[in-house]
Parts: sequence; C-alpha cells; structure tokens
Amino acid sequence: MKSYFVQYRPFFIFLLKFFVTYGVLTFFYQLYLNSFDAARFETDGFTKFVATQTNDALLLFGQDAYTLPHPSQPSVKLFLNEKFIARVVEGCNAMSVMILFVAFVIAFKGKWKHTVLFVLAGILIIHVLNILRIALLAIALYHYPKYEHVLHGVIFPLFIYGVVFGLWVLWVQKFSLHARAS
Repeated sequence: MKSYFVQYRPFFIFLLKFFVTYGVLTFFYQLYLNSFDAARFETDGFTKFVATQTNDALLLFGQDAYTLPHPSQPSVKLFLNEKFIARVVEGCNAMSVMILFVAFVIAFKGKWKHTVLFVLAGILIIHVLNILRIALLAIALYHYPKYEHVLHGVIFPLFIYGVVFGLWVLWVQKFSLHARAS
C-alpha cells in the first residue's frame, strides 16, 4: 500500500492542491455571496457587473438592449429590442468556472511568476468570452427562442468550457514545470 502512494505521489499532491485551492476559493466566494440579501432580491455586484458589460457588448453590436433589476429574484433582467430575453443570475457570471480554472493551474505546478500571470490572463479571457457568450446567447434567443434548451444548455456551455480546457492544455504543455521537464 505504501509503494502505491509513493508511486502515485505526484498525482495525490496534484489532487490535494486542486481540492484545497478549489475549496478555499469557493469558501471565500460563498462568503462574498452571503453578504447579499437574497430575501430582498439583492444581486451580487459581480453579476450586476457582468450584466452591465453584456448590455454594453450588445449595444456595441448595434443591438437595442437594456437591463433592469429583477423585482422578485436576485438577478438582472436583460432586454433586447424591447423584449425580455433572459435573467442574468449569479451562475451566469462565470465565477465558478474561474475558480475551477485557477485551482487547476495552481495544482499543476509552475513558476510563481508564470502562474500568477497565466491565472490573471486566463481570468480576463474567461470573463471577456463569458460576456460575449451571454451577448451572443441573447441574440440567438431573440431570433430562435424555441432552441433555448440547446443554446443555453449545450452549445454555449461547450464554448466556455472548451476555452477553459484549451487554456489548461496550454498551461500544461507550455508553462507548467511538467512542460519544462518533458
């Protein structure tokens, strides 16, 4: 049994770093979310920021868009061409995806400078692509509302998770200490 742990030690260290980092970041994010009163329908600031930036992106694309606080839910209502299209809720802000991304990069060891720069760049890329994802999803839902399940549940999640997977592969192959060793 001991030889088993010795043989797979790097894998167990990776798992430990991943779950500790993921747990700590999730804990602090949950503390942040708990500072908003869902009973009073308060939407967290980052979700409002994402909704505002999505609205700005839609306006940049030449769309007639605006947002309003949801009167009976902790979310932001997104309108396109005077039509209510979607609610931007906490799960839309990609924070959980960013936490997952950061936990993986930290767990897959690299030089600290490279790690910090890659994490910051990755978070920025995920954020910008998430804004584009929501804006494009809003336009698609406006034109093809009957495909909401496929668009919201399959195509656009594949897009954001595909990008994160690509960033992970880039990290492992180009910047981690593993890349330097192989």
